[in-house]
Amino acid sequence: MKQLSTIIQEHAEKSDFSGTVMVKKNGEVLVASAFGYSDRSARRENNIDTRYGIASGCKLFTAVAICQLVEKGILSFHTPIKECLSIPFPHFDDRVTIQHLLTHTSGIPDYFDEEVMDDFEDLWKETPMYLIQKGEDFLPFFQNSPMKSHPGETFHYNNAGYIILGLVIENLSGLTVQEYIVKNIFTPASMNASGYFRLDRLPGNTANGYIEESENSWRTNIYSIPIQGGADGGAYVTGPDMISFWEALLSDKLLKNENTVRITEPHVNVKEGVDYGYGMWLNLPDKHHVMGYDPGVSFHSAHYMEKDLKVVVLSNKGSGAFEIYKLIENYINS
Repeated sequence: MKQLSTIIQEHAEKSDFSGTVMVKKNGEVLVASAFGYSDRSARRENNIDTRYGIASGCKLFTAVAICQLVEKGILSFHTPIKECLSIPFPHFDDRVTIQHLLTHTSGIPDYFDEEVMDDFEDLWKETPMYLIQKGEDFLPFFQNSPMKSHPGETFHYNNAGYIILGLVIENLSGLTVQEYIVKNIFTPASMNASGYFRLDRLPGNTANGYIEESENSWRTNIYSIPIQGGADGGAYVTGPDMISFWEALLSDKLLKNENTVRITEPHVNVKEGVDYGYGMWLNLPDKHHVMGYDPGVSFHSAHYMEKDLKVVVLSNKGSGAFEIYKLIENYINS
């Protein structure tokens, strides 16, 4: 059988994959490879320590932050959001709780409803993305809209719910959600290269996100996503840092064991074979999984419990991460 690294290399070259791939098993790094360009104009190549946007992949960081505040006794998972925020939501059901927001079962309206909208860029046609700089800036997109369903009734993936969780973190901690996560999650997890960077102030060794308009014609995603990420998505991480996050979470460095278990156990069934914990997807009995997609961003990362295997696939294109991720999963299950 071919080595996993060889299989990935061949696929990356054939598919013009751009990004970084890491696989670690039982403490041993099996794959650490980078492909393509972080800056296509300057021909600057991606490397193992390149930072990439991970879009919704960082909802898990927000979920961990909420669990930390619960551990401090500041709120509970069943606290209604009306008790955490003074922001008016005139049409929201008063029974919506923190638990509902964490598990996408709140029934509140979303600012980007994937059942209705196909293109995330459409959001910025009337409101320029450079004006979206903090959680409150998203409120006009959903604050006065009606409920979609009753709380706890059904799973409906919801970005606005995590925006509200970010506002709760800020209100209760006195820090911005970005400051809180860097201080209380990235730092103790030794994620020293990761952060919530502004698109117009990206640090060195950070990949630009690229959108393919036609063959051999690309543009960056600087006008296609919010200028700075927050509670619902948009952090930048490296492959090694994401591995470090999994290791810190699963060894109870970020949460007490009871909440590590709680965040990684199923709370709602999404469809056959797929459940949702807090900020992560679950394929029972073996896999914890996060993913994120934005224009110019694709990301998948998973922890396979029985194999003690961690996988990270980061890409600065809008597609490509899933194919590599499935190659790895098929290899380890063969």
